[in-house]
Amino acid sequence: MTLFQKSLGTALCLLSFFGPLAAQSPNYGNNPEAGHTLSLNGIELYFEVYGKGEPLFLLHGNGGSIASSAWKIEHFQEQYQVIVVDSRAHGNSTDDTSVPLTYRQMAEDIAVLMDRLELDSANIWGQSDGGILGLLLAIEHPEKVRRLATFGANIYPGKQAVFDEIDDWVTDSLTHLEPGHTQRLFGLMAYQPDISVTELQQIRCPVLIMTGDRDAIRLEHSLQIFYAIPQSNLFVMPGGTHGGSWQKPDLFNQVLGDFLAQPFSNLSTVEMIQQSAH
Repeated sequence: MTLFQKSLGTALCLLSFFGPLAAQSPNYGNNPEAGHTLSLNGIELYFEVYGKGEPLFLLHGNGGSIASSAWKIEHFQEQYQVIVVDSRAHGNSTDDTSVPLTYRQMAEDIAVLMDRLELDSANIWGQSDGGILGLLLAIEHPEKVRRLATFGANIYPGKQAVFDEIDDWVTDSLTHLEPGHTQRLFGLMAYQPDISVTELQQIRCPVLIMTGDRDAIRLEHSLQIFYAIPQSNLFVMPGGTHGGSWQKPDLFNQVLGDFLAQPFSNLSTVEMIQQSAH
């Protein structure tokens, strides 16, 4: 592994865990007053609930946890019932190593959790892998998703979706990792997800595709996702990396908050001109 790849790995890990630096009180991710654990799909799934109002799930990225969403919880719990989840094999949730670790299974965990909480539907925001889970929920369980926002999500692995250096780091790391927990997490990034454009075209809820113009995900890949989803809007954060939501929290809060309050228009300039002509 080259020095560059080691540095890249460190940087991406910091992006996954940068959120906890934003707020430490209460102890998000280990808060006994807000925390709950449910047995489902062969694992123990840990989640925390804050605030009251319309339900909003915050789903973290690969290697992250509830703590990654600390300042988002602080902000959005003022208007929403914020439900933050440690995905299987992350944080305080357990893993079932007898079965493959897949995004589709992780999305099913969230769907079952919603059923257990007796939530007919909810708003979903997901960072990176969390965004993938959100897309899968909107595909497999369209009735459960009111509005969906993602930041830095991808629909397939490899160099067509992520930049070469990042893909090389992931695949090279896999060759050096011993079988176990970390290898399973890297396997997610190396071989998944496997979402087709046809599946994206089936999504009917309002969707906000968020990315940074300096993201790990290629901008053209985010555009592909945006163009495929009928009721979608696109937000490209200037100077935003894969951790753009942490870099510019005020801008992020404003855009996501506006979308959750009232989905943006899908009317194009051409359609506006055509309507005005009548």
